[in-house]
Amino acid sequence: MMDVSYWLPVIWAVILVAAISIYVILDGFDLGIGMLFALERDRGRRDVMINTIAPVWDGNETWMVLGGAVLYGVFPGAYATLLPAFYMPVVVMLLALIFRGVAFEFRILTRDTPRERLWEGGFMAGSAIAAFCQGVILGGVVQGIRVVDGAFAGGALDWLTPFSILCGVAVMCGYALLGATWLVWRTTGGLEAACRRWAGWLAIGLFMGIVAVSAWTPLLHAPYLRRWTDWPNIALVAPVPVLVVVLGIVLARSLRRGQTRVPFACALGWFGLCLSGLGITVWPYAVPPGLTLWDVSSPPSSQFFQLVGTAIMMPIILTYTIHSYRVFRGKVTQSDGYH
Repeated sequence: MMDVSYWLPVIWAVILVAAISIYVILDGFDLGIGMLFALERDRGRRDVMINTIAPVWDGNETWMVLGGAVLYGVFPGAYATLLPAFYMPVVVMLLALIFRGVAFEFRILTRDTPRERLWEGGFMAGSAIAAFCQGVILGGVVQGIRVVDGAFAGGALDWLTPFSILCGVAVMCGYALLGATWLVWRTTGGLEAACRRWAGWLAIGLFMGIVAVSAWTPLLHAPYLRRWTDWPNIALVAPVPVLVVVLGIVLARSLRRGQTRVPFACALGWFGLCLSGLGITVWPYAVPPGLTLWDVSSPPSSQFFQLVGTAIMMPIILTYTIHSYRVFRGKVTQSDGYH
């Protein structure tokens, strides 16, 4: 029977993936709305776009903080290896998120002044750069990191490759799709109709990105290829690409038929399938292609201590997150003003 030293890292890996997934869902669509500002010129409609996320947007980063805390406290070996490998994109991402947050607030404070356009540009640029950096970091992790004696042994720009750039563009497209489908759900009239059109084109772009990344990833390392092609693995993983196609068909039909919630649910489903495919590919590595979860984890006593705290705090975070979205549910029009 496997002991606690085996199962604790697995439990923590599930918690880490859950935190990242919730962050991608919540912050993904509000980053997407920032990027969609570039497609909507009408100030009144931009106000509505902002008002759909104004009551909740600044709580979404909570899940990024939780994910970072888990990585630092439970998988210190991975943290010490990954951070030096991605210093540049991590710093740029954080600066973009900070500038985006400032622009979000200052846009309304500089209303009807020349600086309003500056802050709107900052909101768009910060959203796009943050999304791109997150995709680049993801691609950099998947493609692998040079490690010698448990420490990063690569260069400062090893993360910058065609594969990581493809992942960055795909994540931008995916976040924009989340934003568009969120606005289909939460807005009315001309803005909703415009978002349906944007969502259709963005869905095509994201589908192409998923296909490209999925075809490229197994070629990066032999274990990745075996995970998707060897028997009986292929029988277990085959439903993932099939479901991607099915959800794409449902998404396209829901947009044409005027449904409001289904497009957003389909976009979330695509992200869930992508994350599950990523998990299938890299398991059990924490730092591909050489360091596993157990290689980089902290002592079991430390993991258990942190697990007790997380078991208390995570339900609290989930509760106030769900409550805030429930309070501010429903369609938003130009007569509503949260911000």
